[in-house]
Amino acid sequence: MKGILRILGILVVLVIILFLSGAVYIVDETKQVVITQFGKPVGESITAAGLHFKTPFIQRAQYFEKRLLNWDGDPNQIPTKDKRYIWIDTTARWRISDALKFLQAVGNEMGAHSKLDNIINSATRDAIASHLLVEAIRNTNRILETKEEEEIVVTEEALEKIKVGRQVLAGMILEKARVIAPQYGIELIDVRIKRINYVEVVRKKVYERMIAERKRAAEQYRSEGQGKRAEIEGQMGKELKQITSEAYRKAQGIRGKADAETTRIYADAYNKDPLFYSFLKTLETYRKTIDEKTTIILTTDSDYYQYLKGLKSVTVD
Repeated sequence: MKGILRILGILVVLVIILFLSGAVYIVDETKQVVITQFGKPVGESITAAGLHFKTPFIQRAQYFEKRLLNWDGDPNQIPTKDKRYIWIDTTARWRISDALKFLQAVGNEMGAHSKLDNIINSATRDAIASHLLVEAIRNTNRILETKEEEEIVVTEEALEKIKVGRQVLAGMILEKARVIAPQYGIELIDVRIKRINYVEVVRKKVYERMIAERKRAAEQYRSEGQGKRAEIEGQMGKELKQITSEAYRKAQGIRGKADAETTRIYADAYNKDPLFYSFLKTLETYRKTIDEKTTIILTTDSDYYQYLKGLKSVTVD
């Protein structure tokens, strides 16, 4: 038992000595290592996680990130194809693809940022300078996109049409920068145009164009609304005429039936006692034509006179 403990103690001491001397080093999952001897790289880069050995005191382990890193450049003033100066602010994500080449080319992340400044800014300048201003500030030819009940509603196209757009320009910048970056042991993952600012003269022109586009869109909406209103009013007038015509037809039918029924009743009454009917109609005529201020002159053969003469001979029992 004592012998085993003594062996374990010796092993622990040896491990401590190895660590202290630098003969053993640890690589975790987020790192990669390049071994240097007297400042010069020795062998290939080490990316496997775990315990590794090196010559103590002579060799040194240089650690580099395996994870994605951010690059954020300074805004640059760049002229567009139509000679309008704008400030372009770009950002990128990158990683160290070859630690050995990275160490030899740039040394560290600060040196990598300096190289990326040159690579990405140059690619950005080439892309922006070869396209119009509208290509850099717009992705589509649509003025506005809104989401209503899970459906995308788009307005009319803008006044100035684009063929490329900002998103495609960012892809062009990435594609060009990717060709140069690998020689420094760098892999560019993504490049984005973070912000675009305008110089004062350009800002005024952009605002004028935006106002013109919005006015045109508003005018189109107004025109469509007026057309829709005219359509609704026309349909309403048509339906109103149909309703009125149908009501008039029904009213005339009812009136005609009533007149026919009235005529039938009058006819029946006349046929039952023509003399009495004639007498009633004459009395009705008296009521409508004669009052206390009326003076009439009658001939002896008129119906009026006959009935009036007959009234004199009527005696009251």
